Amino acid sequence: MTQKTETLHKASELTSKLKHLFVATADKSGLPHVTAAGEMTLTPEGHVAVGAWFCPGTVENLQHNRRVALVVWDESKDTGYQLLGEVKEVKELSFADGYAPEKESQTPPQVQRQLIVEVNKTPIPRLTLLFCGIRLKKPR
Repeated sequence: MTQKTETLHKASELTSKLKHLFVATADKSGLPHVTAAGEMTLTPEGHVAVGAWFCPGTVENLQHNRRVALVVWDESKDTGYQLLGEVKEVKELSFADGYAPEKESQTPPQVQRQLIVEVNKTPIPRLTLLFCGIRLKKPR
C-alpha cells in the first residue's frame, strides 16, 4: 500500500468516525467557499467519493473550477488529514424539493450529490498542533 493510499484510508476512517469533513472550493475569481459534508468513501479506482446535500454555491464553483481541498479533523485528538484534488464527476443521487407549489419557481430543489475526487496531493499527511501555521488548540 502506498503512502497516499494509506492516507486516503485513514482519512476515510476518520470521516466515518466523525461523520463530517470540510470541502473547500473557489469560484472563477478565486473567492473561497467552504461547506461541510457527511461522508467520504474510497472508490475502486482509488478516488474518494464525498457525499452531501451540497449548496448551489459549491456546485456553481465546480462548474468553473474543479479543484477542491478536503479536510477532516478530530478536535479531541488534534489530528486530521488534508487532501487536495480535482473533482472528476458530480453525481446527483436524490432530489428533495418538498411540495410547495407557490414557491416552486422561486427555490431550486435540494439535491444530494456525490463528488468523485481524484486526490493529487496529501500535503499534510497528519495534521497535528499546527494547521497551515495556525495553532488549532484552544487556549487553556
